[in-house]
Amino acid sequence: MPRILMIEDNEMNRDMLSRRLRRRGFDVVLAVNGAEGIRMAQTESPDLILMDLNMPDVDGWEAARLLKQSPDTKHLPIIALTAHEAPGNRERLIATGCAEYHTKPVQLPLLVSQIETILKKLRSDVP
Repeated sequence: MPRILMIEDNEMNRDMLSRRLRRRGFDVVLAVNGAEGIRMAQTESPDLILMDLNMPDVDGWEAARLLKQSPDTKHLPIIALTAHEAPGNRERLIATGCAEYHTKPVQLPLLVSQIETILKKLRSDVP
């Protein structure tokens, strides 16, 4: 069962999305802010990270940058989640090392497709 680390400060978003992903067969662990998410990325062995961009303290942009700089977590694919779509965001996030970008409100079939595509590619890259 693939393990997803969801880093999301909004409790309602965390609860709703984590329940829907669990019903789709994913093991979901939750972090409530960027700093906690960075720590959990090192300890929880996620296969993929869902990262909200707009969080207090360590936002998703900075957390993604720090995760991609660390030898322990740079291999983890990150899907950035944001309610504030802006021109160039997707390109900037991909340049930061994120695997994908998804705008809120979450379209579950599309998000699950993105997750499965990334996980399938990871499995095919393993010798």
